Amino acid sequence: MKALVTGVAGFIGSTLTDRLLADGEDVVGIDCFTDYYPRDYKERNLGGALAHPRFRFVESRIQDVDLPALLKDRTHVFHLAAQAGVRKSWGRDFAIYTVNNIEATQALLEAACGIPALEKFVYSSSSSVYGDLVPMPMREDALPQPVSPYGVSKLAAEQLCYLYYSNYGLPTVSLRYFTVYGPRQRPDMGFHKFLRATILGEPITVFGDGDQTRDFTFVTDTVAANVAAAKQGLPGRVYNSGGGSRV
Repeated sequence: MKALVTGVAGFIGSTLTDRLLADGEDVVGIDCFTDYYPRDYKERNLGGALAHPRFRFVESRIQDVDLPALLKDRTHVFHLAAQAGVRKSWGRDFAIYTVNNIEATQALLEAACGIPALEKFVYSSSSSVYGDLVPMPMREDALPQPVSPYGVSKLAAEQLCYLYYSNYGLPTVSLRYFTVYGPRQRPDMGFHKFLRATILGEPITVFGDGDQTRDFTFVTDTVAANVAAAKQGLPGRVYNSGGGSRV
């Protein structure tokens, strides 16, 4: 496998890259280090990969790089680059989400159409596309009804993936993630906050009545889902990576 991993310096992208390199694959990674959280976190994430002989790193936005050159010998694309965050996606910041989540995906899909060696394009979507009124456990055939601009942007990119599959035969597969946790998790996420507060002896903020439940997926399981989608996923399909079964 010769893989392109977008968002390679992120939590999931860097963990996926480490798995691919350990499996003997060749990886090109791209990341533009958006300012959603500090750059030094992401640089630490990439520490092991940067020293690996089968890894090459490109610092750039997807829209600014020579995509045909970047993709020309790639057999697989793992598209994880995106602007994260549900709460920040409202109001004036929504433009950031349309640029980073929708426009970047369209540019990458368009370029990928010209790569005959491409075997699979795996897109990282989100359970945020479902909204609040979906029965548990969530099923892929449920009607998507996102209730945040972030969810709208992820669903729009999902639809673009299907569009390029339907019209051009691009072998796209979309994975809907359910709040991934584990080492390297973003500092704004719950587990990071809980563990940091515990280590430092600080109080944990409780929202609502404290009885809410939520699905979480360990990062190596999400990585395994990406690898499985790349090797066995059916083009044009959407798969949940998690979704309501308590373990």
